[in-house]
Amino acid sequence: MVPLAVLITGMFMSLLDMSIINVALPTMARDFAVTNEDIEWVATAYTLALGVVVPLSGWLGDRVGLARVYTASMMLFALASALCGLAWDLGSEILFRVLQAVPGGVLPVATLSMVYKIVPREQIGTAMGMYGIGVAFAPAMGPTLGGYLVEYVDWRLIFFINVPLGVVGAVAAHLLLPPIGAAQRVPFDWWGFLTGGYGLFALLLATSEGESWGWDSYPILLLATSGLFSLALFVVIELEVEHPLIEVRVFAHWTFVNSLLLICVLSVGLFALLFYVPLYLQDVQGIQPLRTGLILLPEALVMGALMPVAGKLYDLVGPRWPAMVGLAVAAYGTYLLCGITPDTPEGDIVLWTCVRAAGNGLALMPIMTAGLAAIPAAHASSGSAVNNIAQRVSSALGLAGLTVIVSNHADQLLADRTALLPATTDLPELDALLEQGPVGLYALYRELQGAVITSAYADAFLVCTLITIGGVFLAAIMRKPTEPAPADAPAVEPQPTHRREHLAVH
Repeated sequence: MVPLAVLITGMFMSLLDMSIINVALPTMARDFAVTNEDIEWVATAYTLALGVVVPLSGWLGDRVGLARVYTASMMLFALASALCGLAWDLGSEILFRVLQAVPGGVLPVATLSMVYKIVPREQIGTAMGMYGIGVAFAPAMGPTLGGYLVEYVDWRLIFFINVPLGVVGAVAAHLLLPPIGAAQRVPFDWWGFLTGGYGLFALLLATSEGESWGWDSYPILLLATSGLFSLALFVVIELEVEHPLIEVRVFAHWTFVNSLLLICVLSVGLFALLFYVPLYLQDVQGIQPLRTGLILLPEALVMGALMPVAGKLYDLVGPRWPAMVGLAVAAYGTYLLCGITPDTPEGDIVLWTCVRAAGNGLALMPIMTAGLAAIPAAHASSGSAVNNIAQRVSSALGLAGLTVIVSNHADQLLADRTALLPATTDLPELDALLEQGPVGLYALYRELQGAVITSAYADAFLVCTLITIGGVFLAAIMRKPTEPAPADAPAVEPQPTHRREHLAVH
């Protein structure tokens, strides 16, 4: 329990930083005297660097030792966070964020790998339930904590707060973590690193900048095509080299692949909610950042409270029923959000987001636990890395696709409603607004814009609802792995007796 608590602390800190930064970006833009488009690179650079670093994490754990990698990453994360808080312009902030992404990408992979090495398999569900507090609770806490610090203190504190946490976490890791994962002289897979790193970098950059550069523009098409080809080449290389950067044979286990698909389903819905609900509250209803964070706080508390419960349920009944019930509840909560209007009461938003959070809290950890338990223990680092990559890429791709839907639908609705306005009218209310000139028309435009964007957000939530319902059917075929497969054996279907005897002789 003590080592597990130390690991959860580091996991929480690294994932909290991904969501807390979003609240501070407008204030940072004013302080650095740059545009909103330019300041977005503070978040984009971190995401791109993660895509390059995460595949490297498993090799670092084998080469240096997981406990040493974790301790060093905590110290480096604290140092990089301090530099981010001391940044003097946009260029320095982006540079320090890239440096921060190096330990930020290593920490989740090292943490998950160590959990599977220190916890007995019969108790892994309970342990993963506690681990899940960092996975889902930390991103949901970001808007609340970030809103308070930006509104009442200083945006630089969102980075400085990591310094004491990182130092204390590193000291605790050095004193309390057992020597997990002895260092091995494993050669570095340079070709795998270059092809995998570039492939993820290109896809993440394309999804990040597709809206501003144009989805059918030459740079986006070139990035997407070259990224996919690079990832395909990465798979070929990893199947041929003796010491792959990531053991892609983990994809031979259907339970693991099924869990990845379900993790992608939950990630798309989770990050869509964390992105669009704050935008709706602030842009449509005019609520300040801190109050927006407080509205989303109950959702984070519900999710954090249910994670340990879901882990215990996994140990008792397996992954299928918690995953099915959780996904069904999450789908219902997302469907409720389809009913938002420009004047929806805050209480309804809190209730609907809590319903979805309850579903996420029940489903996420059993799904992740079942997938990782299905692969050999020797491939835990590769499974952890693939899990983190799936979460990052699916959330980025899903959010990019939903943004296209929101943007196109909003433009179409605004054009349709504008076309319905007659050239002349006898309505006294509209005539009064016209007499006020631009001031009166602006108020009318703001009201129309709020109604249009709210309708577009509701459509995005409807898409998330349908995706989550599809996840229910995938969860229905999940099984609890009884025993991990041998590290050198592919996942095969049961064979007839004579076939099994032949394999045994072979």
